[in-house]
Amino acid sequence: MAGKGFGLNLGKMKELTDAFKKAQQVQEGAKQLQEELEDMEIEGQSGGGLVKVYMNGNQRPLRSEISPDVLSEGVDVVSDLMTAAMKDAYEKSTSTMRAKMEELTSGLSIPGL
Repeated sequence: MAGKGFGLNLGKMKELTDAFKKAQQVQEGAKQLQEELEDMEIEGQSGGGLVKVYMNGNQRPLRSEISPDVLSEGVDVVSDLMTAAMKDAYEKSTSTMRAKMEELTSGLSIPGL
């Protein structure tokens, strides 16, 4: 029984050290990614470009543009086009964020996740 349970497994220690290094790299990359997403400008549109909505990569609305040509269509049409443009921008923004996060965490295997 002597020596059992107290031996150092250097291979496991190296794996653990490597995992910590990777986690630290991911944390640094996540901070950089957050800044990159904040600076992005993603366009969503509807009505063939008559209504445009811009969001950043974190789904924060930036601005919108409504063509004067669509205003004569009435409030309901403009409202529907605005909603459709917002959904388009949101979907593009979230898919961009998801793709960037997958790039950041690719190759990182964390047990249990």
